[in-house]
Amino acid sequence: MSATLDAMLHYLDTLDDYPPLDKLLKDLGSFDITCEDVQPYIRFGERSYQRNLVRAGERYHAWVLCWRNGQRSPIHDHRGSNCVVRVLRGVLTETKFEFAPNGHVKACFSHDLEPGSLLASSDTDLHQVSNLQPGTADLVTLHVYSPPLLTMGTYTLFDRTRGQEVWQLEFSEAAGI
Repeated sequence: MSATLDAMLHYLDTLDDYPPLDKLLKDLGSFDITCEDVQPYIRFGERSYQRNLVRAGERYHAWVLCWRNGQRSPIHDHRGSNCVVRVLRGVLTETKFEFAPNGHVKACFSHDLEPGSLLASSDTDLHQVSNLQPGTADLVTLHVYSPPLLTMGTYTLFDRTRGQEVWQLEFSEAAGI
Protein backbone atom coordinates (compact mmCIF):
# COMPACT_ATOMS: atom_id res chain seq x y z
CA MET A 1 0.00 0.00 0.00
CA SER A 2 1.31 3.45 -0.86
CA ALA A 3 2.36 5.80 1.93
CA THR A 4 -0.22 8.40 0.84
CA LEU A 5 -3.14 5.95 0.82
CA ASP A 6 -1.93 4.48 4.13
CA ALA A 7 -1.85 7.98 5.66
CA MET A 8 -5.39 8.75 4.45
CA LEU A 9 -6.72 5.45 5.81
CA HIS A 10 -4.93 6.06 9.12
CA TYR A 11 -6.63 9.46 9.38
CA LEU A 12 -10.01 7.81 8.68
CA ASP A 13 -9.33 4.99 11.16
CA THR A 14 -8.71 7.53 13.93
CA LEU A 15 -12.00 9.42 13.47
CA ASP A 16 -13.77 9.52 16.83
CA ASP A 17 -16.96 11.00 15.39
CA TYR A 18 -18.62 11.58 12.02
CA PRO A 19 -17.03 14.76 10.65
CA PRO A 20 -19.19 17.46 9.06
CA LEU A 21 -18.95 17.57 5.28
CA ASP A 22 -16.79 20.71 5.11
CA LYS A 23 -14.22 19.23 7.53
CA LEU A 24 -14.18 15.88 5.70
CA LEU A 25 -13.64 17.68 2.38
CA LYS A 26 -10.82 19.83 3.78
CA ASP A 27 -9.08 16.93 5.54
CA LEU A 28 -9.33 14.50 2.60
CA GLY A 29 -8.18 17.26 0.25
CA SER A 30 -4.79 17.21 1.99
CA PHE A 31 -4.07 13.66 0.73
CA ASP A 32 -2.93 13.71 -2.91
CA ILE A 33 -4.18 10.23 -3.84
CA THR A 34 -3.43 9.06 -7.41
CA CYS A 35 -4.31 6.04 -9.53
CA GLU A 36 -0.95 4.54 -8.65
CA ASP A 37 -1.92 4.63 -4.95
CA VAL A 38 -5.09 2.60 -5.56
CA GLN A 39 -3.90 0.41 -8.45
CA PRO A 40 -4.90 -2.90 -6.74
CA TYR A 41 -8.51 -1.63 -6.54
CA ILE A 42 -8.90 -0.58 -10.19
CA ARG A 43 -11.24 -3.14 -11.73
CA PHE A 44 -13.94 -2.40 -14.29
CA GLY A 45 -17.36 -3.94 -14.92
CA GLU A 46 -18.66 -4.33 -18.44
CA ARG A 47 -22.36 -3.67 -17.81
CA SER A 48 -22.19 -0.98 -15.13
CA TYR A 49 -19.69 0.94 -13.09
CA GLN A 50 -17.71 -1.21 -10.64
CA ARG A 51 -17.41 -0.51 -6.90
CA ASN A 52 -14.20 -1.81 -5.32
CA LEU A 53 -13.90 -1.60 -1.53
CA VAL A 54 -10.61 -0.24 -0.23
CA ARG A 55 -11.48 -0.32 3.47
CA ALA A 56 -14.57 -0.50 5.67
CA GLY A 57 -13.95 1.27 8.96
CA GLU A 58 -16.32 1.87 11.83
CA ARG A 59 -17.01 5.48 10.80
CA TYR A 60 -16.34 5.34 7.04
CA HIS A 61 -16.09 3.28 3.88
CA ALA A 62 -13.53 4.03 1.17
CA TRP A 63 -14.25 2.77 -2.36
CA VAL A 64 -12.61 3.03 -5.77
CA LEU A 65 -15.28 3.28 -8.46
CA CYS A 66 -14.35 2.45 -12.05
CA TRP A 67 -16.45 3.68 -14.96
CA ARG A 68 -16.23 2.63 -18.61
CA ASN A 69 -17.20 5.26 -21.14
CA GLY A 70 -20.95 5.92 -21.05
CA GLN A 71 -21.55 4.32 -17.64
CA ARG A 72 -23.61 6.25 -15.08
CA SER A 73 -24.78 5.88 -11.52
CA PRO A 74 -28.49 5.95 -10.89
CA ILE A 75 -29.92 9.29 -9.82
CA HIS A 76 -29.43 8.97 -6.07
CA ASP A 77 -29.06 10.49 -2.61
CA HIS A 78 -26.74 9.43 0.21
CA ARG A 79 -29.27 8.71 2.98
CA GLY A 80 -27.56 10.04 6.07
CA SER A 81 -23.99 9.88 4.76
CA ASN A 82 -21.48 12.51 3.68
CA CYS A 83 -19.40 11.76 0.60
CA VAL A 84 -16.14 13.16 -0.73
CA VAL A 85 -15.06 12.05 -4.22
CA ARG A 86 -11.61 12.56 -5.75
CA VAL A 87 -11.33 12.23 -9.53
CA LEU A 88 -8.24 10.09 -10.19
CA ARG A 89 -8.42 9.51 -13.96
CA GLY A 90 -10.69 10.95 -16.61
CA VAL A 91 -13.40 13.60 -16.40
CA LEU A 92 -16.39 13.06 -14.10
CA THR A 93 -19.72 14.63 -15.04
CA GLU A 94 -22.01 15.36 -12.11
CA THR A 95 -25.64 16.22 -12.79
CA LYS A 96 -27.57 17.75 -9.88
CA PHE A 97 -31.30 17.15 -9.48
CA GLU A 98 -34.13 18.58 -7.40
CA PHE A 99 -37.77 17.74 -6.85
CA ALA A 100 -40.24 19.47 -9.17
CA PRO A 101 -43.58 20.71 -7.74
CA ASN A 102 -45.32 17.55 -9.03
CA GLY A 103 -42.92 15.22 -7.17
CA HIS A 104 -40.82 14.19 -10.16
CA VAL A 105 -37.07 14.82 -10.14
CA LYS A 106 -35.61 17.27 -12.63
CA ALA A 107 -32.05 18.11 -13.64
CA CYS A 108 -30.80 21.51 -12.44
CA PHE A 109 -27.31 21.61 -13.96
CA SER A 110 -24.26 19.54 -14.86
CA HIS A 111 -20.58 20.24 -14.50
CA ASP A 112 -17.36 18.39 -15.31
CA LEU A 113 -14.55 17.66 -12.85
CA GLU A 114 -10.99 17.09 -14.01
CA PRO A 115 -8.43 14.72 -12.43
CA GLY A 116 -7.46 15.88 -8.94
CA SER A 117 -10.82 17.62 -8.40
CA LEU A 118 -12.86 17.00 -5.26
CA LEU A 119 -16.64 16.71 -5.08
CA ALA A 120 -18.63 16.81 -1.84
CA SER A 121 -22.24 15.79 -1.30
CA SER A 122 -24.36 14.88 1.66
CA ASP A 123 -27.46 13.12 2.81
CA THR A 124 -30.35 14.36 0.69
CA ASP A 125 -28.36 15.85 -2.20
CA LEU A 126 -29.70 14.33 -5.43
CA HIS A 127 -27.19 13.71 -8.19
CA GLN A 128 -25.92 11.37 -10.87
CA VAL A 129 -22.29 10.65 -11.69
CA SER A 130 -21.40 9.80 -15.29
CA ASN A 131 -18.48 9.10 -17.59
CA LEU A 132 -19.42 11.12 -20.69
CA GLN A 133 -15.93 11.70 -22.09
CA PRO A 134 -15.22 11.42 -25.82
CA GLY A 135 -14.04 8.14 -27.27
CA THR A 136 -13.40 5.24 -24.95
CA ALA A 137 -11.81 7.08 -22.01
CA ASP A 138 -12.21 5.46 -18.59
CA LEU A 139 -13.02 7.24 -15.33
CA VAL A 140 -11.58 6.24 -11.93
CA THR A 141 -12.79 7.89 -8.72
CA LEU A 142 -12.11 7.49 -5.00
CA HIS A 143 -15.18 7.83 -2.72
CA VAL A 144 -15.15 8.18 1.05
CA TYR A 145 -18.51 7.93 2.85
CA SER A 146 -18.94 8.87 6.51
CA PRO A 147 -20.99 7.39 8.07
CA PRO A 148 -20.65 4.37 5.77
CA LEU A 149 -23.14 4.40 2.89
CA LEU A 150 -25.17 1.22 3.20
CA THR A 151 -28.30 2.23 1.30
CA MET A 152 -28.91 5.02 -1.18
CA GLY A 153 -32.27 6.23 -2.42
CA THR A 154 -32.65 5.97 -6.19
CA TYR A 155 -34.87 8.04 -8.46
CA THR A 156 -36.04 8.04 -12.08
CA LEU A 157 -36.88 10.78 -14.57
CA PHE A 158 -39.88 8.86 -15.89
CA ASP A 159 -42.21 8.89 -12.89
CA ARG A 160 -42.30 9.42 -9.14
CA THR A 161 -41.06 5.90 -8.41
CA ARG A 162 -38.54 5.72 -5.58
CA GLY A 163 -36.18 2.85 -5.01
CA GLN A 164 -33.09 2.00 -3.08
CA GLU A 165 -29.76 0.42 -3.79
CA VAL A 166 -28.13 -1.53 -0.98
CA TRP A 167 -24.34 -1.57 -0.87
CA GLN A 168 -23.53 -4.99 0.52
CA LEU A 169 -20.09 -5.94 1.72
CA GLU A 170 -18.87 -9.43 1.10
CA PHE A 171 -17.26 -11.08 4.13
CA SER A 172 -13.79 -10.80 2.57
CA GLU A 173 -14.37 -7.10 1.82
CA ALA A 174 -15.59 -6.35 5.33
CA ALA A 175 -12.47 -7.84 6.91
CA GLY A 176 -11.10 -4.31 7.20
CA ILE A 177 -13.72 -3.44 9.84
